[in-house]
Amino acid sequence: MERSDIKVLICDDSLLARKNLADKLKGLGITQVLQVTDGQSAIDTYKEEKPDIIFLDVVMPVKDGVTALKEIREFDPGAYAIMVSSVGTQTHIREAVKNGAKDFLQKPATAEQVRSIVEYIESRS
Repeated sequence: MERSDIKVLICDDSLLARKNLADKLKGLGITQVLQVTDGQSAIDTYKEEKPDIIFLDVVMPVKDGVTALKEIREFDPGAYAIMVSSVGTQTHIREAVKNGAKDFLQKPATAEQVRSIVEYIESRS
């Protein structure tokens, strides 16, 4: 899979957090970046767009990230989701991993962390 073929969904209620992550992805050559602001929108957009990677914040309006992750994985057990949050308690991490998160990154995610995730997705194809 070429980087230009990778589709990413960023779900975070913070405009700054979404922009920060989107800029890092674009710097890596990812051009298909979808952005939503709440967990329900993440679920709806995932079902419509089937992105290769989802970055989910934990604390959001309408539905939190862990609940959204659970519903996305019920729809698609193979969904590749990364939790990104400034609220990195052991309870949140445990709950996210239990519901299928592949990793848990502390905000702001570093360019190296994002690059590593993109390279992993590239290698899966």
